[in-house]
Amino acid sequence: MVPHRLLKLALALSAASKAFGGPLPKQGDLEDHRGDQAYEPRNANFETGNLEGWQVVQGDAFGNRSVTDSTSYWGGPFHQDQKYFIWGITQAGESAVGELKSSSFRASSVLSFLVGGGYDPDNLYVGLVRDRDNQLLLKQTGTNDEALIRITWDTSKWAGQMVHIVVHDSSTSESWGHINFDDLRVGRRALGNGDGLTFQVIGQANQPPFRNSRACSLYAADPLRPQYHYTPYQGWINDPAGLSQWRGRHHLFSQFHPDSPMWGPMYWSHVVSTDAVHWRELPVALSPAKTSIPGDESGRFTGSAMVHGGELHLVFTDYVDTRAHPGAVQESVAVASSKSGDKFKLSPSNPAIPGPPAGAPVFFRDPKVFHDPTDNSWKMVLGATNGASGQVQLYRGSDPFSWSHIGVMYTGDGSTGAVWECPNFFPVGDKWVLFYGGNGLGLYETGTYNGSVFTSEKRGLVNAGPASYAMQWYKDESGRNLAIDWMGNWPTSKWPTRANGWAGQHSVTRELFLREDGGLGSRPIAELDSLASGPTTKLGPLQVGEQARSIASTNTARVKLSVDLGATSASSFTLALFQSKAESTLLTYEIESRKLTLDTSNAGYGQAGQWDAVLAEPKDNKLTLDIFLDRGILEVFVGDGTVMSATVWPRYRESTGISVIGNKGTLAFGAISVTPLSSSWC
Repeated sequence: MVPHRLLKLALALSAASKAFGGPLPKQGDLEDHRGDQAYEPRNANFETGNLEGWQVVQGDAFGNRSVTDSTSYWGGPFHQDQKYFIWGITQAGESAVGELKSSSFRASSVLSFLVGGGYDPDNLYVGLVRDRDNQLLLKQTGTNDEALIRITWDTSKWAGQMVHIVVHDSSTSESWGHINFDDLRVGRRALGNGDGLTFQVIGQANQPPFRNSRACSLYAADPLRPQYHYTPYQGWINDPAGLSQWRGRHHLFSQFHPDSPMWGPMYWSHVVSTDAVHWRELPVALSPAKTSIPGDESGRFTGSAMVHGGELHLVFTDYVDTRAHPGAVQESVAVASSKSGDKFKLSPSNPAIPGPPAGAPVFFRDPKVFHDPTDNSWKMVLGATNGASGQVQLYRGSDPFSWSHIGVMYTGDGSTGAVWECPNFFPVGDKWVLFYGGNGLGLYETGTYNGSVFTSEKRGLVNAGPASYAMQWYKDESGRNLAIDWMGNWPTSKWPTRANGWAGQHSVTRELFLREDGGLGSRPIAELDSLASGPTTKLGPLQVGEQARSIASTNTARVKLSVDLGATSASSFTLALFQSKAESTLLTYEIESRKLTLDTSNAGYGQAGQWDAVLAEPKDNKLTLDIFLDRGILEVFVGDGTVMSATVWPRYRESTGISVIGNKGTLAFGAISVTPLSSSWC
């Protein structure tokens, strides 16, 4: 069942989306007759251009200079409501502290507001306070992003009581030590703008404790959470690690910080699957060494898995924070083993490799073990640097605990970064594939290998979209080359799910192959068909001109398109996804140039921008797209092996439209199909 509070919010949103401007729902549905604008505090959206109606309770973090009409910052637009909002840095700087208090108002059953700025639940928050005893009832911090996102609170238990809002800043940090605020709304206005669009219900206060037996319903209740892409229920994940199949079970480990939706001392989370699609949570596999040193960020960094001697072994980077442990080796290779695949024990002989080779820089991480058919041995690649260019170090092992250095397998030319992370190396056909992270991107190179040295012949992006880094490969028991990607990247600040207590998601499992041009290609595994939760809607053959044609309305589905380019007169076509009258994600294909462009400039809370890829000449003049929509997650697989991924996270519940339009002519579809998909947790 859906938790009580989330169910009530869902009922309210459903009612609001049907009847804005019509009869109000009953009080128990969160929208009551007392919740109109008249019962909001004075100057609730700061459109006076100053702090009229608000009181500076303490400190110097807030004042009239806090009210700004700035529209953008280094990461994009602020997304304030109307003109003015509170930007917590403008009055007295980042490290200033203080508290701002609204005038009192009578609580309704729901309220919402916009919040941005630093993530610090203890020191940076918007709080709801009861007048009579000054009790803090609810609070919400920012997401380490200047941009504002909408938070919704169920306040039904305090309906009718006098309350006020505080904007609190007790952080002295010089980095993300401020909070932003705007547009407090009470009652039915809290749920939408009255234009037929209703806000997604976001906020840490809406997230109940995790219960494994209720994972399916808990995951479904969070409107930002993808349903068949792996996410932590609470906490942070980044790199997938230890990917393997052993005794029929696929193992997915992840770099994990359970204490907050921010990067921190790294653990390894662990889920298993019988089909690499449906996942089940297992206990944390690796935890950082215990420490009493404040700020110690030592932890278990990325690594891989190998099966040897009837056990599953995790081979990983043991990272030591040298600020907390001066003189220690920063990165070494360690091993943990399990006979069951569920509980892992650190090897008493650790470290397996005590540090980088003599004379090499300290950066030495992310061991990836593979079986080398050139000499029938275990080999290991690690990310490294020579100070100017990324490198891959190569080792040979007789077992998980004993490794000898062979040498530098490959050095980059500097254009793909001075440091490489997360290298993977494996044969496909008569070629070898190397991929790694460099310059914040996932890159691949294909070429030849003689057992100790790799010679590159072709280079490209692992993923042409923005939501991709640290992909890891493994070979399953049927011999397929499979991989899972971290759908994130380090440069972006767009992690709106932090407001719900979690951040990070992984791609669907894909199969890797060599494209006809010698590059690395991806396609979704066949087992993803098992997610189908209803009949497939089929259209086509179909002609679409310069008037948009609606295809479906869904945000959790698989959409397949086949375009007959020989029968198409249009110069290009655009597919709109996650579409409403306020926002959409656009995918445009230019027929002459064969350029596919992903445009998320007006697509929600996620990373905004444009990304493109030039596709191969379609076989038989037929362009095929295989598209996965998962709440706010988008993965596009092209027939030639190109993949583009993005995190969108629409602002509105109604952003579910899918439509297509031809530009300057007619577009000929051979077929279109839309298949609803279910949760991987049910």
